Amino acid sequence: MQDITLHRKLFAEWLGTLFLLATIVGSGIMAQRLAGGNMAIALLGNTIPTGSMLAVLILVFGAVSGAHFNPAVTLSFLSRGQITAREAGLFVLFQILGAICGVLVAHMMFDLPLIDLSVQARYGPGQWFGEFVATFGLVATILGCMKHRPDAVPLAVGLYITAGYWFTSSTSFANPAVTLARALSDTFSGIAPVHVPLFILAQLAGGRAATCVFRWLLEEAT
Repeated sequence: MQDITLHRKLFAEWLGTLFLLATIVGSGIMAQRLAGGNMAIALLGNTIPTGSMLAVLILVFGAVSGAHFNPAVTLSFLSRGQITAREAGLFVLFQILGAICGVLVAHMMFDLPLIDLSVQARYGPGQWFGEFVATFGLVATILGCMKHRPDAVPLAVGLYITAGYWFTSSTSFANPAVTLARALSDTFSGIAPVHVPLFILAQLAGGRAATCVFRWLLEEAT
């Protein structure tokens, strides 16, 4: 099969991350409008579309770019030597750009200001640890499935994020690009910009920890 050009990989990462954020933010807006103040129903309405869309996007773009859509995942692949430093830097850039564009798309669909900085507080040791756990589990899911069941990655990732919305204190952002973009949306899925840096730090730490643990677990236990 002909090698896929870097330009196509970058476009796939941009477009896939765009659709991911359009789904996260758009479903959050729709869920909040329809839930009648019931936060559990609103969260459920945000969870199901996000997990479902992730599975779809990985199926669509996995053969093109690997369907990272997440700097923590890209950095894990970089540390494992599965992507070059130049490619990783460009992947992260296009993921961030795609995430921002996805927020703009969601706001346009719901007639909201294109940029509306969030005031929603997501702060504290419990939520930071929640992001560490969420990202550790996400990277672990990807690496574990890729070792023995690569065909199961789309479903496993979608199911993991669906569960993560509910079992983590932070509702499982688990993605630095997603976190940055959600700061631009003062909606159900938003996060105040001032709280973004520690979320991202926890996510990067969780991704790195999972990479190290699963390098030992999977590559020695053969």
